[in-house]
Amino acid sequence: MKFLKYLFLLILVILVAGAVYFGAQDGSFDVTATKDLKVPQSLAFKTADNYQTWSQWGPWMQTDPNVQITYSDTLQGVGAGYSWVSDHPEVGQGSMKTVAVTENESIEQKITFNTPLGDSSSDVYWSFEPGPDNTTRVSWGMKGELSLLEKVFMSFQSGSFEDATKEMYETGLENMENHILQQMAKFSVNFDGIVEYGGGYYMYVTESATTAGRAAKMGPMLGEVMTYMQSNNIQQSGAPFTIFHQVDAAAGTVIFSAAIPVKERINTAADSSVLCGYIEPLTAIKTTLKGNYDHLDEAYKAAYTYIEQKALIIDPEKPQFEVYASDPGLEPNPANWLTEVYVPIIPPTETIN
Repeated sequence: MKFLKYLFLLILVILVAGAVYFGAQDGSFDVTATKDLKVPQSLAFKTADNYQTWSQWGPWMQTDPNVQITYSDTLQGVGAGYSWVSDHPEVGQGSMKTVAVTENESIEQKITFNTPLGDSSSDVYWSFEPGPDNTTRVSWGMKGELSLLEKVFMSFQSGSFEDATKEMYETGLENMENHILQQMAKFSVNFDGIVEYGGGYYMYVTESATTAGRAAKMGPMLGEVMTYMQSNNIQQSGAPFTIFHQVDAAAGTVIFSAAIPVKERINTAADSSVLCGYIEPLTAIKTTLKGNYDHLDEAYKAAYTYIEQKALIIDPEKPQFEVYASDPGLEPNPANWLTEVYVPIIPPTETIN
């Protein structure tokens, strides 16, 4: 009996000493992972702010693809939240809730882990800083205090809590970038058929360029036209467009105009680089690209294929043109850009089905 009594006392002493030892250890942590993502700031922010996207890039999905996720009624912004349950010991179960948001700049969240050692809550934070060439520096971090039992548990692990968390967040940021890039790359082409285009007046500037270099010139050219119109109080009456006057596929060159439609003829000064033009009403094959301008060839391919199949004749007297129905300055995701492609044809004498 004395032996059991002394053994009990010894165990008690060890437990008390252990509690004192581990309790004296600093359990505070603040871990941050940072990565320059090759995506626009608003897309990075919206992805992190919307919990429904997390299942597509969250690093824990690689650990347990079968984790069960339950979303709150609100998916983004303050008050949004979700919870998860997993049989995998490295994923476990817990919940997260958004507590503060500054649009496109920062997000603050509260995360709670439910473990056999008890519940543990920490603060999660995000920051988003715009970088050059439409990139975004994203920082994802977590700070808090390990409980006594968590400190005991981590003392027997091969790596530190901070290292494991940072590695997980770094993986998450890489996954997020890949997810956003995949979303940005999506596109589709809709065949609209034979349409009647009403024509009209437009303000424009004309340049020559290589086929590859045309895109780089478009923005400054449209800016020049817009500045002229604003300076002269000329109202825009439709979406900007490009008119192709001459395309030399063999040489890889193009002569084109960047144009903005107006309601009536505008008389410009003799030395003005911005001029006023007119497109006559015409019949055209119309296709619509939803996606990045890089895929415009697919829209033209659809139009030319239909023209060939129906034995239609391209009108050599009228230029092809593209209408930019979406403003990239307002829509950061190229997958949502709309571009209407018009290939003028000689009106068919019979109805085409």
